[in-house]
Amino acid sequence: MIDKEWLSLLTLILAVIAIIYMVTVGLIYLILFLIASSRIKKERFLNQEEYVEELASNKDTFPVSVLIPAYNEEVGIYTTVRSMLGLNYPQYEIIVIDDGSKDNTSGKVIEEFKMTEIDVALRKYFDTKDVTKAYQSTVHPNIFLLRKENGGKADALNAGINFSRYPYFAAVDGDCILDHDALLKVMKPIIDSNGLVTVTGGTVRIANGSTITRSQVEKIALPKGPIVLMQIIEYFRAFLIGRLGLSRLNILLIISGAFGVFEKKRVVKVGGYNTKTVGEDMELIVRMHRSIKEEKSNQRVEYIQDPVCWTEAPDSAAVLRSQRKRWQRGLAETIWLHKKMLFNPKYKGIGLFSMPYYLIVELLSVIFELVGYVVIMSGLLFSFVSLDIVIVMFIVTVFYGSLLSSLAVLLEEWTYHKYPDTKSLIVLFFWALTESFWYRPLMVWWRFSGLIQSLTKKADWGNMKRKGISTD
Repeated sequence: MIDKEWLSLLTLILAVIAIIYMVTVGLIYLILFLIASSRIKKERFLNQEEYVEELASNKDTFPVSVLIPAYNEEVGIYTTVRSMLGLNYPQYEIIVIDDGSKDNTSGKVIEEFKMTEIDVALRKYFDTKDVTKAYQSTVHPNIFLLRKENGGKADALNAGINFSRYPYFAAVDGDCILDHDALLKVMKPIIDSNGLVTVTGGTVRIANGSTITRSQVEKIALPKGPIVLMQIIEYFRAFLIGRLGLSRLNILLIISGAFGVFEKKRVVKVGGYNTKTVGEDMELIVRMHRSIKEEKSNQRVEYIQDPVCWTEAPDSAAVLRSQRKRWQRGLAETIWLHKKMLFNPKYKGIGLFSMPYYLIVELLSVIFELVGYVVIMSGLLFSFVSLDIVIVMFIVTVFYGSLLSSLAVLLEEWTYHKYPDTKSLIVLFFWALTESFWYRPLMVWWRFSGLIQSLTKKADWGNMKRKGISTD
């Protein structure tokens, strides 16, 4: 039997470690918030209409290939492609890559856009699973469809790059729609920098509950389910605080797989998407940073907060659990693949701050948070630690989760006013304050499971049952 005094001492030590960790991480988030705030403050006073008109009249824009990897996306693929057709951009092509779907994804695209078969003409930048057929629309000649054997999302994107004609490509998920000016805005840093910016990414927002007509968001509204509401708040925190702050320091390691623009030459140089990890989007960015630093290049990776990509979020606990496990596995695999960069001054801010940040704050946080919940429960049920420690632990846990989420909601309202009615903001604030009591513990447990699975399971794309986000 373990002596109760030793058990109490061990619990106290774990509690102190967890408290120090969560306070430190909370302060890091606040610092990132302050870094992001100066950029957001400028955006508040920018005349968006004049800004877009200036971009649209710019004759120096680069043509872009929009790649849409699709696996069993029959429900939403038409909405996504039609959304791309409505983009305000001078020259671009749309390439749908059907990665061996078992449903009627290809048939839907062929029928809706009146496509005819063409010769498969692929450049061999990367080896991929066989592309069996290629099609081109007879009504919109800039739309193409590739049918290939199943190889996963990374393999589908590599096949799309092989087929693409233009020097930049946008990777867009098959269940997403873009705002009318999103591509124009996300390309502006690349155009203005004359190639110094090699990758840009836009904000991803959740479309569940909103009214979408003719593949454009007509009215933004909140969904009814608490699971989707909490994801909206999560996305606010991740994009407006985390990614914007890291981007300003040029140490951002994640560009969302749902919407990012890449310089094709740089992607080809580093070997394309890695087909052996589920975190192919983050792994590619880390490899590009690595290549840039090793070449002593001044190229940058930037997050642009205004361009918006709308996506369908999981609305059930089972699907959300699967998604978060997969994300955690992808993060673990990426850090392991590039462990040589950790704390390595050769890679400057990436090696000394960003990689450790994603290891300690994003990946291993689940262990510290799990310890925190265990300490609180054991303190209340078995009196292993004093009530004072339990109270401090509880306050820190709430601050770490709920208050930071509330801050993200405030930041969203301060900048973009996407949710125009007061009721929506009150609802978001309420659910943000409840995060630490139910949603955060679920995320911790699922992410911990994903961390364990990263040591045992093979990579796969995964699948989410789509309901569709368009009302027409």
